[in-house]
Amino acid sequence: MAKFRGSLSVPCVQELAKNPTLVVPPRYIRPDQDATTIISDDALVSKLPVIDMQSLLSEESMDSELAKLDSACKEWGFFQMVNHGVSSAFLEKVKKEVHEFFNLSMEEKKKYWQSPEDLEGFGQAFVVSEEQKLDWGDLFFMTTLPVHLRKPHLFPKLPLPLRDTLEVYSMELKSLAMNLILKMGKVLNIKDEEMKNFFENGLQVMRMNYYPPCPQPEKVVGLTPHSDGPALTILLQINEVEGLQIKKDGVWIPVTPLPNAFIVNVGDIMEVIIIVN
Repeated sequence: MAKFRGSLSVPCVQELAKNPTLVVPPRYIRPDQDATTIISDDALVSKLPVIDMQSLLSEESMDSELAKLDSACKEWGFFQMVNHGVSSAFLEKVKKEVHEFFNLSMEEKKKYWQSPEDLEGFGQAFVVSEEQKLDWGDLFFMTTLPVHLRKPHLFPKLPLPLRDTLEVYSMELKSLAMNLILKMGKVLNIKDEEMKNFFENGLQVMRMNYYPPCPQPEKVVGLTPHSDGPALTILLQINEVEGLQIKKDGVWIPVTPLPNAFIVNVGDIMEVIIIVN
């Protein structure tokens, strides 16, 4: 059974941020993070690749879109994906219900809180000591696929209609991810069957992040800089805030999310396959 390394219990940042007189607690102040250079040049920001899934699936346009996908993966490791087949109305439903989930009372949230032995649930990731600096944000993390690995107190106990919505969302993303992975395999000259053997029945996890307003934003970090371990991370951003930044050539570039687009991050596992190939 899949098990993620546990995380110590931490305060709910969303609750802390409700205090109008709040001064950021020392544990959230991050002098450990180097001052970063953030590029705001519109010309460079606009170069983040955009991949059209319909074009990837069309015989007429597939070759040119595969070339764009190849370049995006090699040069950026990130791209935005449009025309992906998941309806905009359904995505709005997902966004609305996730937002409502984070606005549950603390009494309700405690039903889903992390235990010290496990990462899944509400809390923060990989907090291993009481002295460790914390991110200015809350997360909800859970295994979604395969179904038999779902924690009985999490996915099956989510409030309706969120539970049913995430069930559909999970399957939509599985299908989308496999279509994308097969196209990556095509670029790498790896047969569909081999890619399916690698990934088709793999682990799918869902992580929801919530970043409350902060009275001293220059002193905190919403999410510690990191790379993603899985093959792909497919991100749906609830609003158009330029919160996500990606590092390229030593500088951080803010991502302006396109309406109804997914932001795709090529993870460490896929990078290994690309390098080995």
